[in-house]
Amino acid sequence: MRVDAVVVGGGPAGLRAATEVARRGGDVVVLDENPVFGGKLLGQLHESHAGGWWRGWEVAARLEAEARSAGAVLRGDAGVWALEPGWRARVADLLNRGDQPAAYEAGAVVVATGACEKPVAVPGWTLPGVMTVGAAQVLTNVHRVRPGRRALVVGIDPLALTVARQLALAGVEVVGVVLPPPLGLNADAGSVRATLARLGSLASLAPTPWLRMAAAALESGLVRELAARVGPPGGVRVWGVPVHHRTALLEVQGDGRVERVVLAPVGADGEPVTSRRREVQVDAVCLSGGLMPLAELPAVLGCGFARDERLGGDVPLHGPDMESTVPGLFVAGDVTGVEGAEVAMAKGRLAGLAVCRRLGREVRDAEIEAARRKLDRARQEAKIEFYPGARQAAGAMGQRWREVAWVDP
Repeated sequence: MRVDAVVVGGGPAGLRAATEVARRGGDVVVLDENPVFGGKLLGQLHESHAGGWWRGWEVAARLEAEARSAGAVLRGDAGVWALEPGWRARVADLLNRGDQPAAYEAGAVVVATGACEKPVAVPGWTLPGVMTVGAAQVLTNVHRVRPGRRALVVGIDPLALTVARQLALAGVEVVGVVLPPPLGLNADAGSVRATLARLGSLASLAPTPWLRMAAAALESGLVRELAARVGPPGGVRVWGVPVHHRTALLEVQGDGRVERVVLAPVGADGEPVTSRRREVQVDAVCLSGGLMPLAELPAVLGCGFARDERLGGDVPLHGPDMESTVPGLFVAGDVTGVEGAEVAMAKGRLAGLAVCRRLGREVRDAEIEAARRKLDRARQEAKIEFYPGARQAAGAMGQRWREVAWVDP
């Protein structure tokens, strides 16, 4: 089937990109392997200290309605198993309905596959009852199922703290938020000092003036060093949940399912003091290692990449209008760096406008410039910075793009 554009991914960036293309008369199809559109918006629920709730599923419903109203075709339960230059997207109908196109030919493609969770490997992590914080979020906010009665959250980062609160609101007793063991892939997530640096960047989100002041003080290296050596024995309560920045998980234990965890304090050298280990009874363990761009599709298509931990890892190189190093292939949303839903929507709109221009649709320079400014503003106003320095890293992407000799700036 021939269309003007294919969008892979039905999250905030993909839906917004499709809306822009459809509004200018383009035939566009959005492909997503999930039956419901919205991506990770569907599980999001949080409150700012200024008041008001962010209900991600309501935002998702609005974005879906806008895309459908504009004329975009939204196809769920559709797995894109191949993208061929030209462009042809080969699609598997995950419900085997037999009445859906097996391939789409398009003049341009937008990859908006979002981000995925980084694995956190700990002893006992294969026991039933151990899950990622993302899985706990979906269970709680999408399916309205509590993952357990008494839970431990492992990993101290924006997503972990948000999910810990969501679990508490759902009636789960959250015994605490602790660090993973600082080993292997967990080295950064399990580092007390790196964790304190991340908490410093979240000062504006703290629910009380005292916590905002304390978190802001962590911007100082001297304060971080002091906090790495001392801390209240009962942890710091955030939204009523104890956060133990100097306690690490050693092991999850149980006979066929999660029954308890083994914890230990972290010494001044950053290593767990195993001689002071203790057991805590729980029936659920939620692991958080942070998020990283889900960028396999751009990789197999030969896109240039840049690695920047401030954006979550390896991200596709892209120009100021979200076009990758492969002509006609655009990238938008968290696949270009983990920056949150509002920034993803701004990226999607800019990518959609750029696709229209490439397809020969009328798009004024002023519209492109306005979309770029809106993206800059979304970054400045973002309530959550998942990685310290993400805004600066995103700004540096333009320089990296220009440094690639075989790309026309």
